[in-house]
Amino acid sequence: MTKFYARRRLGTLAALTALIASAGILNGPTASAALPTPVSASTARGYLASLPVSTEVRTGYNRDLFPHWITVSGTCNTRETILKRDGTNVVTDSACASTSGSWYSPYDGATWSAASDVDIDHVIPLAEAWDSGARNWTTSQRQAFANDRTRPQLLAVTDNVNQAKGDKDPAEWMPSRTAYRCTYVRAWVQVKYHYGLSVDSAEKSALQSHLAGC
Repeated sequence: MTKFYARRRLGTLAALTALIASAGILNGPTASAALPTPVSASTARGYLASLPVSTEVRTGYNRDLFPHWITVSGTCNTRETILKRDGTNVVTDSACASTSGSWYSPYDGATWSAASDVDIDHVIPLAEAWDSGARNWTTSQRQAFANDRTRPQLLAVTDNVNQAKGDKDPAEWMPSRTAYRCTYVRAWVQVKYHYGLSVDSAEKSALQSHLAGC
């Protein structure tokens, strides 16, 4: 009987610990799967077919027009929340800054142990979004887009890889790790579809080609 009740108490404690962790009470935002799973390739193909095709308007972009890394909870902003989500064994300080952990970059297959080596990529770059329709949005809409943790839009990746990507679309840049390309284009199409953004002809052709192989 004593052993039975001891096991019950241990089980209850374990369940309470898991519940607290899942609520994000311990050590800032909790770790989970990285990028939210994009729609299937077949769904992405359907979405792509419905996207408006137009020439991009490459004027007027300013990054400050997309307020980003807003506060998510307590002292944690969007960047810090994604670092925690995408990392392994991430430890944060009282300001929610990551002090240790590791991050695997699915774009190039590199693993990093310092948060300073990791950028949070906007799958649809902010400038690309502006050129494709976000110039017509309100500031609050652009803020929602720049901090969207629900759609597959934000991802922790190697910093210089993110910088090399810049504002390029899939006709101009793709992850060097070919195993991730199908995920990437599915995410790209899903986000563009959700936000009603257009594609240019070269971009659509590249997306169709990659999706055909998914």
